[in-house]
Amino acid sequence: MVSKANPAPLDAAQGAVKRPWLTGYPQDVAWDSVFPPKLVSTVLDEAVADFGDRPCTYFLGKRLSYAEIGALSDRAAKGLRALGVGEGVKVGLLLPNSPTFVIFYFGVLKAGGTVVNFNPLYSLEEIEFQIRDSETKIMVTLDLKILFDKVEAMLTRGALEGAVVESFASLLPTLKSVGLKLTKRAQLAKLGASPMKRSIVRAADLLANDGRYQPPVITPDAIAVLQYTGGTTGTPKGAMLTHANIAINVAQVKAWRNQPPEQPDRILGVLPLFHVFAMTTVMNFGLSSGMEMILLPKFELIPTLKLIAKLRPTMMPGVPTLFGAMLRHPTIKTFDLTSLDYCISGGAALPIEVKRGFEALAGCNVVEGYGLSETSPVATCNPMNSPQEGSIGLPLPATEISIRSLEDPAVEMDSGEAGEICIAGPQVMTGYWKQPAETESAFVGRFFRTGDVGYMNEDGYVFIVDRIKDMINAAGFKVYPRRIEDALHEHEAVAEVCVVGIPDDYRGEAPKAYVRLKAGSHTTAAELFAFLRPKLSKLELPAAIEFRDELPKTMIGKLSKKALRAQAKPSAEQT
Repeated sequence: MVSKANPAPLDAAQGAVKRPWLTGYPQDVAWDSVFPPKLVSTVLDEAVADFGDRPCTYFLGKRLSYAEIGALSDRAAKGLRALGVGEGVKVGLLLPNSPTFVIFYFGVLKAGGTVVNFNPLYSLEEIEFQIRDSETKIMVTLDLKILFDKVEAMLTRGALEGAVVESFASLLPTLKSVGLKLTKRAQLAKLGASPMKRSIVRAADLLANDGRYQPPVITPDAIAVLQYTGGTTGTPKGAMLTHANIAINVAQVKAWRNQPPEQPDRILGVLPLFHVFAMTTVMNFGLSSGMEMILLPKFELIPTLKLIAKLRPTMMPGVPTLFGAMLRHPTIKTFDLTSLDYCISGGAALPIEVKRGFEALAGCNVVEGYGLSETSPVATCNPMNSPQEGSIGLPLPATEISIRSLEDPAVEMDSGEAGEICIAGPQVMTGYWKQPAETESAFVGRFFRTGDVGYMNEDGYVFIVDRIKDMINAAGFKVYPRRIEDALHEHEAVAEVCVVGIPDDYRGEAPKAYVRLKAGSHTTAAELFAFLRPKLSKLELPAAIEFRDELPKTMIGKLSKKALRAQAKPSAEQT
């Protein structure tokens, strides 16, 4: 399939794209930069050449250098080639954040294969669907039973041809490794006793080679990663991200950050690397910048705060719920977060109160960015020195943003007018795997249609209003849940809020707000309704407010509207 992401003139009917961001673009960043396409594996190879002696990963007390990670990825490539991995062969990674993820991600790519990222929290049905849809042949995982049992089930069902299994104990410092085997042996799978043992290769055996692999003959337009969308609106689809898409997006982010490599940073990898946000902004960007990646296999608030104080990372990509959880912790002021210099928030709208509070707490900058699986993912970001609150920022270098009419996507909206956010640039996917009709409908000309409603101001900053599919049709009028959520966030007792549409006999559809209060705070639905009435129109007022001790979240910590819609019932405190 031919990519629609390469810069080219619009059709005459579509007109010239407005570029108001050029007038106030950061002086030290060239929007018209040209990024040559290259293989993603060069990101690691160049980092090894430049930063070989630097620490590359820190995992539960054990460090590996850039040279060590590079050598292990070469050995993984040779071992995978021996298993038949070559051009176009799909290899799945069912892994938490760990050095194993980095080693085999690049090992697969060096062998010529395509990485398919899997969420370890997925059910067997979700995993099997993705395996069969993507045509994944081999899965890489750890010998933790919680992971291995799922892979073993896939082997038993015939969904997979084979598996590569790494010893979790081997990733730990010696004393921790011994302790794990002595005290938590029940959590480890017994590979030798598996009925599918003939289909299983131990990672130690696969890596037992000299690393001199035969490089495949592939070009930057080959598919590097199949990144499945979250499936929030139907069946998940595999976004085909080429080597060029991913490598160029890393270069774009690096140009935007504009940090000299002589000043080595540490980056906190608390977001899962199997998600496209962390894959680029933690792993690939971190490697290209010579950073030490502090990898956490899962997010636990207190251990994470202690680790920040101990290891003093300078950069932390996160989602709004992560910053909010840290900010609200009752003893947060006892933790030293002052090493943090640059935090980027993505994945969901960042409440202004959370941004300001975290910046005051840590003394750092928290800038909001935006992207999707289909854009590798970063498309926009706020400048460090001139952010606009509430905005997702300016287009990255070589990236164009066009706001298109919701009625006719061929029509570009004027400054300040809301429409669908559309993106063109070298980081935009080539299409959806085995979904030509979905691919066709996802583009207008060379612009990818994000499904997000937003507007661009006269300075070129983009603001999100809401997801098109989250819009609520109340008596024929469009109601945007984010307006209601932003208004509720202004109440001092509200910690988290999520608004979804529910069936309504009178309006057809009406907003319902799910609210989690701050610890020790109290309010009632009646008080919140009174708080909202001066801020919202009658149509925007929720039909119901329901209090929850916890709100459901996605794999990267975003509030899950999908889960709430499934649970939504009109029986709550009514207006």
